Amino acid sequence: QVQLVESGGGLVQAGGSLRLSCAASGGIFSTYAMGWFRQAPGKEREFVAAISRSGGSTNYADSVKDRFTISRDNAKKMVYLQMNSLKPEDTAVYYCAGDYFGSGDSRDYKYDYWGQGTQVTVSS
Repeated sequence: QVQLVESGGGLVQAGGSLRLSCAASGGIFSTYAMGWFRQAPGKEREFVAAISRSGGSTNYADSVKDRFTISRDNAKKMVYLQMNSLKPEDTAVYYCAGDYFGSGDSRDYKYDYWGQGTQVTVSS
């Protein structure tokens, strides 16, 4: 059983940056591929970024490519999402998720464990 806790959300102006963090406890962190997803009000949850168990492979949604960077530190049991050049359409609750023995999939049903989410609001 893995517990995931996100932090780092907040209010930022368009063009600004935020760094989200996700702390994992329980389980063996390096056995989980990790992903970030987001859900805006009235919209379905969507894939943002994912990283393989070793951190050697990453996967991004087209809407965030070249603006967001996912990374992980297996020793610290942490995964990060660096978000630059933020836009109002990036406003959403951001969720961290773990996929046991996964490879960094974009499909949310592949993920076994989810955090509670952290709110990101980008003002225009």
